Amino acid sequence: QVQLVESGGGLVQAGGSLRLSCAASGRTFSRNVMGWFRQAPGKEREFVAAITWSGRDTDYADSVKGRFTISRDNAKNTLYLQMNSLKSEDTAVYYCAAKSAAGLSPIPGLWGSWGQGTQVTVSS
Repeated sequence: QVQLVESGGGLVQAGGSLRLSCAASGRTFSRNVMGWFRQAPGKEREFVAAITWSGRDTDYADSVKGRFTISRDNAKNTLYLQMNSLKSEDTAVYYCAAKSAAGLSPIPGLWGSWGQGTQVTVSS
């Protein structure tokens, strides 16, 4: 199992940008599919983006396509989420997740490791 710690959240105005980072510990990071999820108050946790271990394949929720970019640096054991053109509806706690099985699944229950989350608040 891999341990995950998110950072980079904060308060930003609508239209602004933030970059989230997720530092991973454990020798298997480079072999894990990695992803970002988010959860707004009163709502279920939802898929944001995912990336294969090689970084070759990515997937995004329709709501963030064209605005968010997921990337990873296996040499640094770090996952990133660049968020541009932020909207008030992007406000949520953002979680980093990892899974050892192949597949960019949007189902939270299929991901085995989770970080503690980082708050992103977008003011309108």
